[in-house]
Amino acid sequence: MLSRVAERIYWLGRYVERAENTARILNVSTNLLLDLPRNVRLGWRTLVEITGSAEQFDARFQNCDERNVVRYLLGDLSNPGSVLSAINMARENARTAREILPFEAWERINDIYLLLRDKTAAGVGRSERPRILQQIITGCQAFTGFLEGCMSHESAYTFVSLGQNLERADMSTRILDVGSARLLSGHAGTELRPEEQAPYTNVLWMSVLRSLSAYQMYRQHVQDRVNAEDVLIYLLQNRRFPRAVAYCLKEIESYLGELPRHEEALRQTVAIERRVHSAAIPALLESGLHEFIDDLELGYAAIHDQIAATWFLPVTR
Repeated sequence: MLSRVAERIYWLGRYVERAENTARILNVSTNLLLDLPRNVRLGWRTLVEITGSAEQFDARFQNCDERNVVRYLLGDLSNPGSVLSAINMARENARTAREILPFEAWERINDIYLLLRDKTAAGVGRSERPRILQQIITGCQAFTGFLEGCMSHESAYTFVSLGQNLERADMSTRILDVGSARLLSGHAGTELRPEEQAPYTNVLWMSVLRSLSAYQMYRQHVQDRVNAEDVLIYLLQNRRFPRAVAYCLKEIESYLGELPRHEEALRQTVAIERRVHSAAIPALLESGLHEFIDDLELGYAAIHDQIAATWFLPVTR
């Protein structure tokens, strides 16, 4: 496979996964509004921080309210992390690699793009937003299903799967990092004190699980009230749930093993896997969870850099 084709397919996987996860975050946050009392508000800025685009957001908007955040994350083409930007870039990569993709997969990406192009304005409003976001999520899942069921599992499938799993691990980690107290604020927008947050902790961690479609599977494994420690253990260390970090890393390890010259990328992946599995979650909850997650983010970036250096064309300046 040509390096430029491998790179396009890899980024196709990343962009579709990014669009789906951003749509999930917006959808769950919108639904969470219904579960909270009037004196407690969502900290919408947290959603911008999940996508790593707070600096760009601040340069464009003065108010970090629901409308501005949803507009920025759903359909703002100037934001490379928005759903529309991700789908637009995925569509372009799919278009240039149509000869190696199932036709149904290309059709589905095109359908999602057309939906977003026509319905972005409606999606900013709260009434139409859940339906539109669910259509995006379902479309992205259908795309992944067409690849799984209709594409030969050869080198092209390996690269698209590497992109999907690396992006999924990254987004799951980001959601965990900001999935607790910082989602809430008082009427004046100030962060709630720990004693004020306590009554809503259960609801918040359920929203984290739901943002990853993990609530039902989590309840099958944990016969106890939803709590931070068990949620973190499940979403970081479970090797059977497809959106858990450990599962994604295991998949990356498996796909890397199918490629030539994989030694360095595989070494980095295994090192992060060991770090995830050896983590003492109760101790991290006491102190150090944010730093631990920052280290994981750096690890994902190192895996990506090694993939790019090994199999993609070098960047010319």
